Amino acid sequence: MTLAPSFGTDPNMPKSRMALLTDRGVLAVTGEDAAKLLQGVITNDMTKLDKDAALHTGLLSPQGKILFDFFVVKAAEGLLIETARAWLAPLKQRLVMYRLRAKAEITDVTADYTLVACWGAPHQARHDDSPTIGFPDPRHPGLGTRHLASLASEWNCDAEGAEAATQDDYHAHRIAIGVPDAGRDFPLGDTFPHEALYDQTGSVCFTKGCYVGQEVVSRMQHRSTARKRIVPVEASTALPAPGADIRAGDVTIGTLGSVADTHGLAMIRLDRAAEFRAKGVSLKAGDASIEIRLPDWVTFPLEPPGAAASS
Repeated sequence: MTLAPSFGTDPNMPKSRMALLTDRGVLAVTGEDAAKLLQGVITNDMTKLDKDAALHTGLLSPQGKILFDFFVVKAAEGLLIETARAWLAPLKQRLVMYRLRAKAEITDVTADYTLVACWGAPHQARHDDSPTIGFPDPRHPGLGTRHLASLASEWNCDAEGAEAATQDDYHAHRIAIGVPDAGRDFPLGDTFPHEALYDQTGSVCFTKGCYVGQEVVSRMQHRSTARKRIVPVEASTALPAPGADIRAGDVTIGTLGSVADTHGLAMIRLDRAAEFRAKGVSLKAGDASIEIRLPDWVTFPLEPPGAAASS
């Protein structure tokens, strides 16, 4: 199955855009215990794939911090994991370590696929003989669809009626929606799922039972102890490079992540941001004054519950 843009007759209808994400790779997890293996170690619930084409998830350390961030996709031959190319080898090694006696094989099949992100105009599923695997990005509907295209699929953006875009275009669109990207907006190995908005993007399940790091994640959920969050920020001038400190006066309260001109994402202590806002102290990234713009799809406030009591 492949997903292709669906266009109406309205000439003012926004055109679909497609970008190759060349820094992504693919692992295949096959065998009768493939789903069982993943179910025991990832943050999300594999039973979602009974009705959904894909899920977004992570694999945590025992301390509850994200070690790997990826999508799991249904495929004819089993399951595919789409993740950053740089993480393929260590992720494969970690899954092999957890495999024990499970009947599952983990194989790097990156050479067989190219990832295409498509967004903009509405899309609809199309069933044909194409081996391209398409799925809606499960993190937010505005992110559009992702396509694992093979050489055999003869994928062509123009033939699909879409406008070619760059990887930077895609990330600017993602930043505008407010969805963080691992490695760009948060460091692996040092970020809790709530800080990376896993609870907002449907990337963690709180009812599935045990998985690595589950107790820490569950405690943060029930005690509402996530004070750091990745949030969109906006400036009147161009933002500095990623990694710049977010400051309130002389106090550092966060770090800038992805940047697209005057818009960006930043990991910020929201309780401190609310505290300084109440005092009339503005936030800065480098020389640029910034404002936090919480997107309408998140459920947390600028000041987390209990922040005042814990300051």
